[in-house]
Amino acid sequence: MSPEYCPHCGAEVPPKARSCPECGSDEQTGWSDRAQADRLGLPGEEFDYAEFTQREFGGRPLRRRGPHRLWWLLAVVLTLLLLGGFLGF
Repeated sequence: MSPEYCPHCGAEVPPKARSCPECGSDEQTGWSDRAQADRLGLPGEEFDYAEFTQREFGGRPLRRRGPHRLWWLLAVVLTLLLLGGFLGF
């Protein structure tokens, strides 16, 4: 019986598959009920998301950038052209 996720690469394994569709692992090459997914490098229960984001992003708040002024100008010009076309200017 195949596992739900490949213990070798972490890919989802279809039911009744004989091997992993991503890496080709099978019963002989590494998946079994005893196989562990520790080699995937996934964080465990002790993972601290706040500490991770602080370390990765330096605590700086992410800035949201709105549309550039040129896009707003283009939108206004196109709107005026469309209105002018409908009104016959």
